[in-house]
Amino acid sequence: MSMNRIVPIMALLFVLEGALVPWLIPDSFDDRIIPHFIFVMVIFAALYRGRFASLMIGAGFGLLQDIVYYGHMLGVHFFLMAIIGYFTGLLLEKKRVTLLMAISVVGLCCIVYDSVLFGIYYVFRITNASYAWSLIHYILPSLFLQLAFALALYIPLRRMFQSRMSNGADDEEE
Repeated sequence: MSMNRIVPIMALLFVLEGALVPWLIPDSFDDRIIPHFIFVMVIFAALYRGRFASLMIGAGFGLLQDIVYYGHMLGVHFFLMAIIGYFTGLLLEKKRVTLLMAISVVGLCCIVYDSVLFGIYYVFRITNASYAWSLIHYILPSLFLQLAFALALYIPLRRMFQSRMSNGADDEEE
């Protein structure tokens, strides 16, 4: 999948994440579930496109999220999305990605992302909740939403990336 297709898809997800999804979440979970669909796409970019593409995508859309949605501190999402995407791409470079592996990586990366985000907010006294309380009330409910989103997108994204790889192999043969 070329960057010409990734960026508009992520821009659409960016708008959906902030405008449509809060309307779909039930009122009882409204303040507990925080969608990170952009971050899931950064992880998929790390799995299929490589570390540098995920670094650029994570930095760009993370900064956009910092500016538009989260005004507490500028640069936190920018840094976390870029660095986690880069290291995921670095660790899983040239590995065959199966469904179980992709979902596991997305789950682990989402927990790391939310935990480090909580740690930064805790250090700078933006939150005063304990980590155990935040894990139960925010991180795990949000994790299930991200995993369901990743599971729903796995097949279409894999097909798009495989079609790109097979088209690239055909171009090299000619």
